[in-house]
This record gives sequence, structure tokens and C-alpha cells, in this order.
Amino acid sequence: MESKKIPEKEWMSTSRIQTLTDGIFAIAMTLLVLNLEVPDFPSSVTDAEFSTFLIGMIPKFYVYGLSFILLAVFWRINHAQFHVIKKADMGLIRINILWLLFVALVPFSTILIGEYGELPSAALFFNSNMFIIGVLSFINWYYSYKKDLTSTDKSSRTFRRYMGINLMFPISALLAMGVSFYHPSLSTVVYATIPFIKYLDNVLQKKYDDGK
Repeated sequence: MESKKIPEKEWMSTSRIQTLTDGIFAIAMTLLVLNLEVPDFPSSVTDAEFSTFLIGMIPKFYVYGLSFILLAVFWRINHAQFHVIKKADMGLIRINILWLLFVALVPFSTILIGEYGELPSAALFFNSNMFIIGVLSFINWYYSYKKDLTSTDKSSRTFRRYMGINLMFPISALLAMGVSFYHPSLSTVVYATIPFIKYLDNVLQKKYDDGK
């Protein structure tokens, strides 16, 4: 069934979506550092005690860096999407508002896994947060393309390329969710598979293009 064309007067600029997105990401990435609290040491603290404190903070530094990098990659993917998405309708706005709802939740889920990363439910919460962000990013691109909100034509390789890019995070997060039940503290290591998933996607895309 052919989709109904959106009247030109109902199209909206994407600039307001991008401005809101930049603001939410800037706040969320800044709030991540709140997980790194310096205790009120007594004046007699020794260097050995302070070094022990820093070593104990390594897991929190790790999840801080991981969350910061993942948010940065999500922001970069969204920025690349809106380089091609040229107009918006209410459906796209709703998708992006829902997406930003879960982006803004990342500082909280990061604190949870930083404090209780050895617990399955804490790891599952964090990884579920990443999974939902990844799925909504995929929906954002798929919806935009199907509703003719992009500047790409229907036979463009851009559509397939962005489909592959947007599937990297849901796949990795889904694997991490599974690991959460068995080795919660190691579940986030699964995100290291993202470059390999991207490489596999590039190989498949090349084979597809060569076979045409």
C-alpha cells in the first residue's frame, strides 16, 4: 500500500531537533562525571591510602569512559543521519523525543553499573538502556527513509549503509544483556565487538555491491 504523501506545509525543519539533541547530549555527557566522587579525606591521609582509593575507582573510571564514548558514537550517528534527513514530521519528532528520553537516562544507568556492576540487574539495566537507544536510532533512520524525509533515492547505497550502522548497537547491547545474567561485571566488554560488527557489515556491503 502506497504511503500517503506529507503536504509540504506540514513539513518541519530538522534544525530544532538537532539543537535539542546537541543540548541533551552535552548535558548527559557532562553528568557522567558525577559518578566520580572524591571522598572527604582526613588531613592525615597518606599517599598509600590515596593510591588505594584511586585503584578502587578504576571500575568507575572504566564505566565513565565507556558511557562517554558510547554517547559520543550515538551522537555522531545521529549527526550523520540528519545530514541526509532534510525534513521532519510529527512522527519523526516523537521518535527523537523518545530517543532522547533514554539518552538522558544514561548518567543514571552509568551510576548504577559503577556502584553495583557485579549485580545482574544493574548490568541488565545499563545494557537495556543502550539497547533501547540503539533500536530507536535504527527506527529513526528507517522511518525517515520510508516517509521520504531523506535526500536519498530508493536505490541508494546510503540506506543500506545506515541500516548496518544502526544495527551495530542493538546487536552488541543484546549480547551484553545476555552476558549480564552470567558475568555482570564483564557484560560491558561486549561493546568492544562493535568495530568487528562494523567490519563485517562493510564486507557484506562490498559483496552485495560487487554482485550487482
